[in-house]
Amino acid sequence: MAKYVDIPAIVQVIGSIYNNPYLLDMEDKYSFNEEDFTEDFHKVLFGSIFNLHALGADKITISAIEDYLSQRPKKMAIYKTHNGTEYLQKISSTTQLAAFDYYYSRMKKMTLLRMYQNVGGMDLSWLYDIDNILDVKKKQTQEDWLDSHSLEEIADLIDKKITDIRLNYVDNAEDAMVSAGDGALDLIERLRKTPEIGYPLYGPLINTVTRGARLKKFYLRSAATGVGKTRSMIADVCSIACDELYDSIEKKWVPNGNKEPAMFITTEQEIDEIQTMMLAFLSDVDEEHIITGEYYAEEWERVTYAANLLKKCPLYVRQLPDFSLKDIENCIKRGIRDYGTKYIFFDYLHSSMKILGEVSSKTGVKGLREDNILFMISIRLKDLCNQYGIFIMTATQLNADYRTAQQYDQNLLRGAKSIADWTKF
Repeated sequence: MAKYVDIPAIVQVIGSIYNNPYLLDMEDKYSFNEEDFTEDFHKVLFGSIFNLHALGADKITISAIEDYLSQRPKKMAIYKTHNGTEYLQKISSTTQLAAFDYYYSRMKKMTLLRMYQNVGGMDLSWLYDIDNILDVKKKQTQEDWLDSHSLEEIADLIDKKITDIRLNYVDNAEDAMVSAGDGALDLIERLRKTPEIGYPLYGPLINTVTRGARLKKFYLRSAATGVGKTRSMIADVCSIACDELYDSIEKKWVPNGNKEPAMFITTEQEIDEIQTMMLAFLSDVDEEHIITGEYYAEEWERVTYAANLLKKCPLYVRQLPDFSLKDIENCIKRGIRDYGTKYIFFDYLHSSMKILGEVSSKTGVKGLREDNILFMISIRLKDLCNQYGIFIMTATQLNADYRTAQQYDQNLLRGAKSIADWTKF
């Protein structure tokens, strides 16, 4: 026998329709299908009444049903086996037409539960345990719940269970939803004691704008070609990773805070080009003097001191001349894992032949525009910031419109103005 069947409710529904077949005309309120009835006998009775009314019968009688079934031997056999005449006489006299809505709702709810169980093999005992005969309190609670909830509400609840299973075990999506007010008091108290300020970047103004190099943040610095994007990032990465800088005004090496592990990823310059820029910044010696080997008084000593300082500082350089998105990700992950780097500077954001091939292969789309490629890189860099709790800064070129622009905004970025959507400034 099928589970989730309420025979009394089915009997009341059939009896009500037998006594008042006009209930079948209220299609906007009531609907019926074969699955509502689990026993062949009930299907025969309901089907006979339904078809007779559809053929124009205003009143359904036992003789009309038997005449209808006489042309259908198999159904008549089922009718006689269950003593259909006496059965119809009994339900006609005991049916509570005023309670039809309640019994109809019970029947449809059982159909719903039965279909979920039959189709998906679901265990619905958490919702309605049909086999429970010992726990009276639980049974009453479930009965009250079932009676007070609509078909839509029950279906929504079961669908949510199914969706949760898919999210957790197929889509691998965690429920990270929280109330907007959860922990708000703790947050403002924590910020009052420890404001969200990152490690200072180099320069007197930049930290006012950015509050420093904050972890889990992705910064974008944009400027025209040849105005010093790389050098400014070199200054930032050295300022974070090195605990001393030469002060030409005081004419001595001065403390520069703590040493924080940092990495500079170069895409165009050779490593020795990056090193000469770092040495020039730390020692405050013109890079041209370092490249030509022609020093003014005391500059040689400052540069050698800077070189030894670099050896002791947790500052790392990685060259990626022709990179893919996976190369960038692996480089950053290796820096985190092997060197503990928390501050990453990527110079600079542009497409490459390798990344064009990688993205085309993964997406199956040929000829992606540069703005699409750069947008994908920026999204992944921001994801890495959040995933590993690190800071990343990169740079991009401005297009030629910057010379005549009256307003400086993301429309001046060369390649993809959408990059700015994923950065802090």
